[in-house]
Amino acid sequence: MLGTSCLLLGLAACSPKHLIVQGIADELATQGQAPEDDLVLAREASAFYLKLSEGLLREVPDNAKLAESLATGFTQYAYAFVAFDAERLEARDAKAAQALRERAARLYGRAHRHAMAALERMNPGFRKALQSNQPADWPQLRADQIGLAYWAAASWGGLISLSKDQPDTVADLPLAMRLARLAYDKEPGYGNGSLAGLMGSFEVARPGGSSAQALQYFDSAIALSAQRSAGPLVAKAESIALPAGNRPEFEALLQQALAVSAAHPDLQNTVMRERALWLLGTADDLF
Repeated sequence: MLGTSCLLLGLAACSPKHLIVQGIADELATQGQAPEDDLVLAREASAFYLKLSEGLLREVPDNAKLAESLATGFTQYAYAFVAFDAERLEARDAKAAQALRERAARLYGRAHRHAMAALERMNPGFRKALQSNQPADWPQLRADQIGLAYWAAASWGGLISLSKDQPDTVADLPLAMRLARLAYDKEPGYGNGSLAGLMGSFEVARPGGSSAQALQYFDSAIALSAQRSAGPLVAKAESIALPAGNRPEFEALLQQALAVSAAHPDLQNTVMRERALWLLGTADDLF
């Protein structure tokens, strides 16, 4: 009886509007994770979903799941529908491609801010702790914060990669890598290899990075994906085989990615399928 009374008192303390908005926010966070393999439909729906979700997050800023869903959505939208378009357009219209890269950078920054704001709310002082030079002071992630940390780091990496002319942004690379490392140390298998793949990409990107270590990360990501995700295969092709000038391995990895995407046609794999096909089509220019 006491438990029921406390529950009723807790509900009474919340306004009906807040309860309704919170419920919608929870539902949107769930819908943001729903499978979709039609790129045109996903692209058309994403902008509405992201704007609606941002408005709701202002009403319920403590909804970490909605914040994570937004960080996920903005990062994926920037990568799949803006930055990739810029790459394909570069040869025909460099000026338009640059405008798209700048837009993608803004979207990555938006994703990063949502994820970091949520982490800061859950762990006051998170940003300051992450910037500490003392490992003992670095923030500790809980299991329910790994997703936020992953998308905060992934979007940060995307922003940095498109901001080569902004030294202050590029200087944040060690912090982005540190955040990814904190998540990896907590849950190395997160995202069926997605986090391991991100670690590989960061290792390749960092000054003095080890290609051998990056290869270990990518191979781990491929193993963790259990042949269900094309992303690690495409990443290994671009980050390991291409710089090494190994065209046979490059093409073999991309063909594997196409096979995986055909067997498991979700949105992520469909995006990777498009990228793999484009890379194969431009191989003569790349080698």
